[in-house]
Amino acid sequence: MSKVLTAVDKSGSYRVYLTISTDLVEEARRIHNTTPLATAGLGRALTGAGLMGLMLKNDTDKLTALFKGDGPAQQILATASGAGAVKGYIANPDVDLPLRADGKLDVGGSIGMGELTVIKDLGLREPYIGKIALTSGEIADDLTAYYYISEQQNTAIALGVKVETDYTVGCAGGMVIQMLPNADEEAVDALEAMIGKMKPITSLIGEVTEAGAGKSEEGLVRGLMEHIFREMPEYFQPETLEVKEMGWNCDCSMERLEQVLMTIGYKDLKEIIEEDGKAELVCQFCCKKYQFDKAHLERILESIS
Repeated sequence: MSKVLTAVDKSGSYRVYLTISTDLVEEARRIHNTTPLATAGLGRALTGAGLMGLMLKNDTDKLTALFKGDGPAQQILATASGAGAVKGYIANPDVDLPLRADGKLDVGGSIGMGELTVIKDLGLREPYIGKIALTSGEIADDLTAYYYISEQQNTAIALGVKVETDYTVGCAGGMVIQMLPNADEEAVDALEAMIGKMKPITSLIGEVTEAGAGKSEEGLVRGLMEHIFREMPEYFQPETLEVKEMGWNCDCSMERLEQVLMTIGYKDLKEIIEEDGKAELVCQFCCKKYQFDKAHLERILESIS
């Protein structure tokens, strides 16, 4: 599980959500066997959605972020709960493109132009759905734009994934900064100056990890918080409110996949039974395979007849 620090600055001008999500992203890479480019895109989406999920009011609240574009990655979907459970997938885990001119993985190019949809299920009759056109395909930029356009919330988001030469995840992390009502103008100016010269979050994680070898995961995240905000004026320094956790958790089950089979309709299900006598369904999120024999399919068919 990845530790997430939540904090508010001393002036009450902004709040912060900060995490080192290396374990979460590596688990997703292992499950989906992604290329480095796919790992970077999926890892950023999972980290961003995970932080957004923890910003929800209740543990049972759920959030889904869908990045759908005309690039070769096709789409990336990540879901998260208020309790920190995260899962997701990329439609094309084999996506590969040349590096950008600056030597970075071209996540924006892999997604292309399209739409970002954010769905919040808050336990009400209808979920909240917000949609914006993708601004760049770079996950953090698009989530920042979503908050500004759909929720009228000034937000800064940093997300990063470093992939090693053996394709494993060297480090990953994310940060969300949101301005609070009646924020001090000096705090806004100080944050803008800090963000303007901030290094990539993976570089900052690397520096903190090297300096704090042997520290606990929570200790490293606390060190990262101090490192990022070290030049902020004392009055605008963040103070930790809570330490939360988020991690990979797929809640698929045989019962859920039965519901999927029910949705295909009596005629099509009957045809599967007659022609194949069995069915195999694979969870998009965790790639677990579920086998349905003829007797099981017939019971499902009987239940919808």
